Amino acid sequence: MATRKYEGKKFELQTSTKIVDALTIEEALQININDKAFTISMRTPGEDANLVRGLLHAEGVINDVHFIPDIVLKKENEDGIVTIVNVAIPEDKLGEGYSNSRSLLSVSSCGICGKTELGDLAFIGKTIDDKDKMDINGINRMFEKMKTKQHDFKQSGGTHAAAAFSIDGELLCTMEDIGRHNAVDKVVGQLIHSKKIKQAKVITVSGRISYEIVIKCFKAQVPFLTAVSAPSSLAVDYAKELGITLFAFCRDERATCYSNAQRTKSVQSNIKAS
Repeated sequence: MATRKYEGKKFELQTSTKIVDALTIEEALQININDKAFTISMRTPGEDANLVRGLLHAEGVINDVHFIPDIVLKKENEDGIVTIVNVAIPEDKLGEGYSNSRSLLSVSSCGICGKTELGDLAFIGKTIDDKDKMDINGINRMFEKMKTKQHDFKQSGGTHAAAAFSIDGELLCTMEDIGRHNAVDKVVGQLIHSKKIKQAKVITVSGRISYEIVIKCFKAQVPFLTAVSAPSSLAVDYAKELGITLFAFCRDERATCYSNAQRTKSVQSNIKAS
């Protein structure tokens, strides 16, 4: 259940019409770790286990990418929407991110809060040095594949999407959420659960790119990140530093590469800078 019907009045050309619109649901999910509150995520209900696993991976709370923790429903609201989950993580599987536990309204986990200089990257680890090259003429096909899976967006127009692909353009998974960052976390969580994270080479997102999404992409060790809209300056800076090939303005058979363009191939005249 990703949408909810709302009545409204639409004003157009000096006329008004009563309408019923499907709007994307946004609800809070409290994440407990070992029965202690860790954080709250505002998200679209559904795929909660994937969201939680992806978020804890991005935050460095779990130190083993292959570990699948038990995620237990603790509470639902009157609409049957999960509001609290508990994640059981043995002490030897807890990463440094757990010691940074904080009570916050987590609309986007970036894992780099408190870092003040771009050069301070030791906390992240080795940059991506992937040798694969991506045919930029395949970018549009990836977005078309993701678009066919945006069922919630077709109903409400209120969700973002993220998807993961192999280097050959095989769709591995796609997720939707009211939050761009949540959609990416859900994708990473699903890749971990399905044991396909090493196959993932490209992440596509339906909106713009901020540095938080670059960090999530890096922590999943995905070398290519592509977006429909613009990147922020900091997103480009981090993509350059972390070894991620970042494409933006990927629409209408166009794409602009802002970092690590050495991984591209088959550049043709129908690919123009935005």
